[in-house]
Amino acid sequence: MHRTQLYDAHVAAGARMVDFVGWNMPINYGSQMDEHKAVRSDAGMFDVSHMTVVDIRGPQARDFLRYLLANDVAKLAVPGKALYSCMLNESGGVIDDLIAYYMEETWYRLVVNAATRDKGLAWLAKNGMAYSISLTEHFELAMLAVQGPQARDKVHALLPAEVVSDIAQMRPFSAVLCCGHFIARTGYTGEDGYEVLLPAEEARDFWDRLVDAGVRPCGLAARDTLRLEAGMHLYGQDMDEDVTPLESALAWTVAMKDDRRFLGREALEQQLENGVKRKLSGVVLEGRGVLRPGYRVVTAAGEGATTSGTFSPTLERAIALARVPAGASGACEVEIRGKAYPARLVTPPFVRHGKVCEGIL
Repeated sequence: MHRTQLYDAHVAAGARMVDFVGWNMPINYGSQMDEHKAVRSDAGMFDVSHMTVVDIRGPQARDFLRYLLANDVAKLAVPGKALYSCMLNESGGVIDDLIAYYMEETWYRLVVNAATRDKGLAWLAKNGMAYSISLTEHFELAMLAVQGPQARDKVHALLPAEVVSDIAQMRPFSAVLCCGHFIARTGYTGEDGYEVLLPAEEARDFWDRLVDAGVRPCGLAARDTLRLEAGMHLYGQDMDEDVTPLESALAWTVAMKDDRRFLGREALEQQLENGVKRKLSGVVLEGRGVLRPGYRVVTAAGEGATTSGTFSPTLERAIALARVPAGASGACEVEIRGKAYPARLVTPPFVRHGKVCEGIL
């Protein structure tokens, strides 16, 4: 089983370690609820060094990614600017979702999921053969996500003044490469903060300094409740190779306004022509109970199923994402262990910047 550079730090902090797609990762450090609330109210950090970082370089890097991704990297013209995109197969199914950073005309950086590393890299290599590019995976980097309303200030206090001057005015979905650190204003929690890539040998020192600054270590369990409150998708549950972005509330990530040819476009055009039959919706349970993936959802327009589900610490009730008929709305029922529970379909996100979104409760 793989270990990140911070494994010893996790064990020393009392983390409960679990196998996560072949990586020994912390699920929590004692209280998932406290970790979740720390990110919503102050600052928490996650070791996400299991993520895959790949650089695409070469004179045809831009052309390759315009073909590979459903979103269009031609939108990116400022160094460090990023976009979120799905990588599709020919039938429009999602092979992976990722963030692409524009570094320069011949250099892009991708951050992709650990769970899809092997098939994702194989897909990149297969489709890249027709282009003048090189692919470089960065095993030597660690990655920390520092998230929460106080996260940026606490990170700034630990960095040299010249680095802070570069990142303090940086807008969301942007990054800078400075003094060997790649710092992106991105995250997976619905809070502000940074994702920091740095040499693996420097990760423990940075982690310890963040702890000393009052940033709380957080595990995978809190990361999941935070991302679900924020309406963010988890690959393998909320989308996969059998569903398209149009069925997954990700139409906003598909750039089809021009005639750009990209993998999966023809399938998406056919789906639009025939009418998209399913959608991904939020679900809020009206009473007590806990929602999990795979529960049957009954609506006036037909049946669907939950794809992700949890108890929301912020809402203090159960929430889920569910794939349901496209015309479904309003009241529904969720079947939990053979019993029907009243619920409502809502539009995610459930929570943004620590506040319950309008129309959720």
